[in-house]
Amino acid sequence: MVKIIMHGCNGKMGQNITRIVKEDQDAEIVAGVDAYTGIANDYPVFESIEKCDVPADVVIDFSNASAVDGLLDYCVEKQIPVVLCTTGLSKEQLLKVEEASKKVAVLKSANMSLGINMLLKLLEEAAKILAPAGFDIELVEKHHNQKVDAPSGTALALADAINHALDDAYTYNYDRSQVRRKREKNEIGISAVRGGTIVGEHEVFFAGEDEVIEFKHTAYSKAVFGKGAVEAGKFLKGKEAGLYDMKDVIRF
Repeated sequence: MVKIIMHGCNGKMGQNITRIVKEDQDAEIVAGVDAYTGIANDYPVFESIEKCDVPADVVIDFSNASAVDGLLDYCVEKQIPVVLCTTGLSKEQLLKVEEASKKVAVLKSANMSLGINMLLKLLEEAAKILAPAGFDIELVEKHHNQKVDAPSGTALALADAINHALDDAYTYNYDRSQVRRKREKNEIGISAVRGGTIVGEHEVFFAGEDEVIEFKHTAYSKAVFGKGAVEAGKFLKGKEAGLYDMKDVIRF
């Protein structure tokens, strides 16, 4: 049984993870941390991580960037591994994550979905076979109309996985409207769609002569990221200090 502290327990993702863990026989949330304490949970909730005195095997974090520094200090002091899911960290905080990982296990990933991380590995293998055979590579990502960044971090992670498998020989093309020329051989086209309430959709096309191979992942709710975070937490229990990501969780 993996004992979890849910950092950011009363946010949307924290509540998603609370529901997921209730149905998981191998995990239990023993404490939560959230500045907002107006939600009744089946575990004690503390206003800050510093006040939490409940023993645990791992912390899962879906909070906000301002709380990450204190969280890392706590995990290093208590020697509790942490699954770090909060985004928008500053360069200084990212450096602090690296420093903390030298003293305690830290798992940080661009996307917590098990499906996306499996897809990253599949794309690496596909690229090694199809790119040398002359297949062009295109990527289309779709998200809701409130998303402000484009392309998505996940789209870039998918493109990077392909590119790394090809010795980083490819460049990224985000907009063909300004230049009238044929497609370059060593480029990956990345397009972004924004509309409605699309949670997240990513498609990768390998287009060859007279055949096209497509890889697609669709997220229908943010619960997929919560499920991945729980699996990451179970993986991280008892791990030595180091910086891990979801690729370490996915085993082929």
